[in-house]
Amino acid sequence: MNQNPSQNTPALPSDYWTEEIVPTGSLFDLKLREVWKYRDLILLFVKRDFVAQYKQTVLGPTWHFIVPFVTTVLYVIVFGNIMNVSTDGIPPFLFYLTSNLSWSFFAKCLQGTATTFSANQHIFGKVYFPRLVTPISTVISALLNFGISLLLLIGSVAYFYIFTDEKISLTNWIFSLPLLLFISGLLALGLGIIISSLTTKYKDLTVFISFGVQLLMFFSAVLYPLSQIPAQYAWAAKYNPLVPLMEAFRMAFLGAGSVKFIDVVYTGILAVVVFIIGIVIFNRTERTFMDTV
Repeated sequence: MNQNPSQNTPALPSDYWTEEIVPTGSLFDLKLREVWKYRDLILLFVKRDFVAQYKQTVLGPTWHFIVPFVTTVLYVIVFGNIMNVSTDGIPPFLFYLTSNLSWSFFAKCLQGTATTFSANQHIFGKVYFPRLVTPISTVISALLNFGISLLLLIGSVAYFYIFTDEKISLTNWIFSLPLLLFISGLLALGLGIIISSLTTKYKDLTVFISFGVQLLMFFSAVLYPLSQIPAQYAWAAKYNPLVPLMEAFRMAFLGAGSVKFIDVVYTGILAVVVFIIGIVIFNRTERTFMDTV
């Protein structure tokens, strides 16, 4: 005789479940408190990214020094020697190394967070955790990589200061470095999660992001100082939040540049606004993205 299994199942008490996961809530709920509860998972993702990046490699983390060094040498040859681009009296190697490291941090954050949904759909479809954990861990991983590469810049500045006639003058801008990294990471995070949300419906953006980042570099005063921008294009530089940010990084490390602190404040405010907009779009997309990704 067949029996209904539900008849043999004891009733569960009302307080049996500790949490209920439902796709509801305010779009303006940033869920930062929930993300903080999963901080151990963020650290686990950061460790995973770092280990996976150099697994089965011969040189390991030394690539953090090799890649920026070789790239900087190429910039010096092409833009410094062949094209004779002025660096406003800054030693070309230090100018391009600082610009390269600063831009690489922003680019890695943007490109990594822009593929949050498409690159992690296999995880998102199996287990629940705040989806914002993934892009945040990407930014922290990029910050860790920047910190390792920073040793190359510190050593280069020390070499030029001790063994050459170039005297690098550090200014109070050096104390703004944590703020600059925060603004750069926050802006990249906001833009990245907006793009990631859009890629669930428009796959073309995944292809465009790599090309777009490279194109954006040439409009953001990365390979040339702000003073070299012609007057007729000054308006574009004024409204590009990355221009004062890149110039501020050079001010922090090399003590030379023409940026004002109010310009950095403008970029910081814009980064906060973009981040909030990104959270709103991200929260809306994560409810149904498995149906479209």
